[in-house]
Amino acid sequence: MERNYRIISMRVLVTGAAGFIGSNLVDRLLSNGHSVIGLDNLQTGSLRNLEHALMSNSFNFENVDIRDLDELKSISKNIEAILHLGALADIVPSIDYPEDYFSVNVVGTFNVMQVARYVKAKRFIYIASSSCYGVPKTFPTPESANIDPRYPYALTKYLGERIAMHWGEVYEIPTISLRLFNVFGPRARTSGSYGAVFGVFLAQKLAGLPFTVVGDGTQTRDFTYVSDVVDAIVTAMESRSNGIYNVGSGNTYSINKLIELLSGKAVYIPKRPGEPDCTYADISKITKELGWSPKVSFEDGVQLMLKHIKDWSGAPIWSQDSIAKATENWFRYIKD
Repeated sequence: MERNYRIISMRVLVTGAAGFIGSNLVDRLLSNGHSVIGLDNLQTGSLRNLEHALMSNSFNFENVDIRDLDELKSISKNIEAILHLGALADIVPSIDYPEDYFSVNVVGTFNVMQVARYVKAKRFIYIASSSCYGVPKTFPTPESANIDPRYPYALTKYLGERIAMHWGEVYEIPTISLRLFNVFGPRARTSGSYGAVFGVFLAQKLAGLPFTVVGDGTQTRDFTYVSDVVDAIVTAMESRSNGIYNVGSGNTYSINKLIELLSGKAVYIPKRPGEPDCTYADISKITKELGWSPKVSFEDGVQLMLKHIKDWSGAPIWSQDSIAKATENWFRYIKD
């Protein structure tokens, strides 16, 4: 295992800072003594997520869209490290709005890499998605697995990764890409389009409604708690490595197991084509090379989510009919 070194303080730019993972990351960076500029256009993120960070003299927030290269350059002087989380993340609406996903996830990433080149960044961390593996055939799935994006979100995040790694090599920017698996935890988005299973289920639980399970519930996901993901990002930033790494929990868990832990009844709706029956990261590379490993068990993570369940009191309550309407084009265009 490579010996990592501790960086006392860096000037760090975080894109997507007001989002779910980004805001948790900002809090950790500040607690570690780094100075942070957080960027977000607040399209899906919320300043409420940054309420603690905004009280710190080491944090500055800028309402900036990563598609505005001139604005990015104007606020990025003297930045040493860039952690790029800014993206459109929900997979279902990417079918309906592929142009938006390309614009933000590909063009936006190009702009952020140009800024990294402009400031001669000492470190660049790109937050990628395990959706690039499509429907994998090997479990746990290694970084060398076949790339097979099945929908626009997956493709645009993978294209962003290729830009990041290519710019890193050509322009000598130390770069790591982290492929995240099924992140959950407090501050996960509570409004907007049909999205991740935890947000859907917690809103339904608050409303006393059954959980709408896509498929038969035996499908499994590598649910990874957000604090472990933040640890992985900070570890990558403070390492000397370059390359691509999976970030997962070290296990995989069925949706039926999640329902059991949440204590509720379920109704089952048709399985979506193009989605894997299992996601399960091989994390041996990041463990061996960076010394990172997850710490929060799935069971403990679910209990922590339940402690924050009131955060979903204003979230949309999805029903079988509204889910069917939201996923109509998914079934039209995506095939197994």
